[in-house]
Amino acid sequence: MKFGKYLLEQQRPGWEAQYLDYKGLKDEIKAAAEDARKLDDPALSYSPRTTSLTVQRRAAQRDSAEERFFRKLEAEVHKINRFTQAQTRSVEQRLQKLQDRAALAEGAREKEGLLAEAKKIGDEFLALEKYVNLNYMGFHKILKKHDKMLPHTPCRQFYISHLHNQPWVQGNYSELMVILSGVFSQLRGDQLAEAQGGSAQAFNRSTTKYWVRTSDVSTVKRIIIENMPVFVFNKENYSGDAQLVNSVYFDNDSLELYHGRLDKKPGAIALRVRWYGPGEPRLCFIERKTHRESWKGEKSVKERFTLPEPKVVPYLEGEYTAEHFREDLRAKGKAEDDIAKAAKLFEEISQQIDAKQLKPFIRTQYMRSAFQMGHDRTVSFTLDTNLCMIKENPEGHPSCAIAGRWYRDPSLPIHRTEITRFPHAVLEIKLALPEGALPPEWVRELMDSGLVTEVHKSSKFIHGTAVLFPDMVQAVPYWIDDESIRASILASAADPRPMSANARDAVAISLQDNKPRRRLAAEPRHPLLGNAPSLRLMRANTMGGPVAPQGHQGGLLGLLGLGAPNDSVPQRLEPKTFLASERTFLSWMHMAITLGSIAAALLAFAASSKKSKSPMHTVSAYMVEIIALVLLPLAVLIVAYSLLVFVWRNSQIAMKQASYIDDRRGPLLLAGMVISALTAIFLVSCVDLWDAWAGSHSAGGGGGGGPNGLWEGLTGLANSSSSLSTPASVLPQALGLPLAHLGGTA
Repeated sequence: MKFGKYLLEQQRPGWEAQYLDYKGLKDEIKAAAEDARKLDDPALSYSPRTTSLTVQRRAAQRDSAEERFFRKLEAEVHKINRFTQAQTRSVEQRLQKLQDRAALAEGAREKEGLLAEAKKIGDEFLALEKYVNLNYMGFHKILKKHDKMLPHTPCRQFYISHLHNQPWVQGNYSELMVILSGVFSQLRGDQLAEAQGGSAQAFNRSTTKYWVRTSDVSTVKRIIIENMPVFVFNKENYSGDAQLVNSVYFDNDSLELYHGRLDKKPGAIALRVRWYGPGEPRLCFIERKTHRESWKGEKSVKERFTLPEPKVVPYLEGEYTAEHFREDLRAKGKAEDDIAKAAKLFEEISQQIDAKQLKPFIRTQYMRSAFQMGHDRTVSFTLDTNLCMIKENPEGHPSCAIAGRWYRDPSLPIHRTEITRFPHAVLEIKLALPEGALPPEWVRELMDSGLVTEVHKSSKFIHGTAVLFPDMVQAVPYWIDDESIRASILASAADPRPMSANARDAVAISLQDNKPRRRLAAEPRHPLLGNAPSLRLMRANTMGGPVAPQGHQGGLLGLLGLGAPNDSVPQRLEPKTFLASERTFLSWMHMAITLGSIAAALLAFAASSKKSKSPMHTVSAYMVEIIALVLLPLAVLIVAYSLLVFVWRNSQIAMKQASYIDDRRGPLLLAGMVISALTAIFLVSCVDLWDAWAGSHSAGGGGGGGPNGLWEGLTGLANSSSSLSTPASVLPQALGLPLAHLGGTA
């Protein structure tokens, strides 16, 4: 869809005049392109590069189309800025009034009315954000069109930088979310839990991580604050509804901790030093995360204790001992039980740092918004935005160990290859529920809303290490191949190696020919990325439109129950998964070939036999053909099914979508077809037996019924129907093998 048409469709009624005049700007670009075409003559387009203040020049008869374009562009920027500021002030005033009314509200009916008004204000804020995003996208589109139609006067890169500094783009209105959260919490009557003391803290909980598009962050916040308040731990460190978090992760030269966490080995640890708020760290949290196997009924644990910043380096170097730590805690009046737990953790982490030769390796930095009922961690959320990962040891400068530091010197510049910026927000849903308890209904609705995308075992530490140290890692996480983060990874790639003279000439020729395939040779290439992305985690969202929910695939695969359900999560797969899929395919093929061979042999046997002309034995005359025609289509269906499932399953494995590659309906369907085929053969055989017995009884002159008559009929059938004896003896033995294989495939 053309963006101009899309912009018209997405405009909010009543705000039409306040949107970007995309069509008018496009018309000015077309006029400017026409002027440029007319001025292709050097005699007309000539302009001296110097001027004189005393030389009188002929006044311009009219403005050029390109000048009109830039004047109109700047006017549109100021128009959108004025409207955004006015709407923001209106929302702020309405929120302040609502906050005052909520403090005085008493009756249930009055509170319900105020809740509805709070939701309406939240909708107004989201509509304003959508308005800003549409116009911001419109400026990108129109500037790109300008550079395409007027390649001799490009302006997109310069003007985008100018656009980024506009108040309506840079404005931080997260304070409104804090006020709105307070209103919701007040009207709900939330009872906030008190903080629990303790020098050493341990948290046993399950954590699920999701990626959230930047354009959907406010919507997700709005859903959460309607049910749970913003949790502000320390107002001094907060900016709006979020606080800056820095975490320095430790590892050694072999990346032992990275590979342990990536492979999810039992007992794999991650060590980090974290501090909150801007500026230099003052109080530091020494944290250790230990992975445990959930399928064994165990939960991963995060443990931590605090240290003042001046004591971190002595602790890492072994100069600040556990005894010093105990004395400091006793001086603060801590209980002996808490001191013993904290000292034990203190010593364990110290021993691990010394034994594994750990050192500061990589830092994660982000703005974190927390949502929970006070200090109750039963259900809690964290939303991390503006996420980036930084090399802790700067390139071309002394490392932290040599400089006597435990974190990077903030005065040193950060090169492009030392930082990677993650393009999405990261939502963590942390649950510490009793065994068998389900999360609240609104939490499940958020998970299935399409606004968040679950990324199994996502890790900031693992992502940053893989992207910034591609030459050191032996394995990478599966999400590296995702197309939505490809541009951010390429932005951290090293500069291409210097090219020879012949290579530079070839690149110059390709640029002149405007051949994109050759032009890519001059661009940076990251060692982790191939020529094209092979994974698509984020669901389709064209031009910021609504996200379509992800359901079962249609067609035959959907009929058979194949396809990923809504909660399909990509996972890391072992190479043996491909071999297991191939073995399953070969087992199905073996059964199909066996049935097909039996059917073909029966048809060949029937063709070489002389059929009886007796009208009393019509079923016996065509018994072999009937059995073959029942088994042969069944064999063909099994071949088609096994091939279809094999191709689908391998594509899912290649795309890391292997959490639901089991087929729940196909084997049942085929087993039903086999039972139906054998039942049909049994019924036809019964009819043939009855026909043969009746014919034998008539030929014997009415020998009578009962057991003697039936035995005589069977004896006559055995003597007269030699063509039936062979298949009747072969079929049970032949069908026994493939039926055993039905239960043996996995």
